[in-house]
Amino acid sequence: MFLNSLNFWLWAAAALLCFAYVMAGFMKATRPIPALAEMMKWPGDYPPRFTRFIGMVDLLGGIGIVLPLATGILAWLSPVAAICLVVLQVLAIGFHLKRGETQVVPANIVLLLLAAFVAWGRLPVLGF
Repeated sequence: MFLNSLNFWLWAAAALLCFAYVMAGFMKATRPIPALAEMMKWPGDYPPRFTRFIGMVDLLGGIGIVLPLATGILAWLSPVAAICLVVLQVLAIGFHLKRGETQVVPANIVLLLLAAFVAWGRLPVLGF
């Protein structure tokens, strides 16, 4: 019973992360930089390639946390993606704190905690 419930919550967290990262990544990868700079300050302060790179990282992380385990193809990539999203959020928190953008840090912390939960729950896929 506990494992079924845990598996449900792991999938729910992974789906939420997938949605959040794919939406944010698609936006950062495709929207014009001036439009992004109106929504979030930092894209206007860095080269467009940096913003596009972050968008692709978000997209790949969002897809990678769900697709491999859902298809059973290279399932070990899902917990690896979750670990990478934890690292990404640690870096994002530092980035935003350095820039004085403390209003976005709570969202980063929520994403970090969700990714850490998925990483912890899916580590047995890696043999841990």
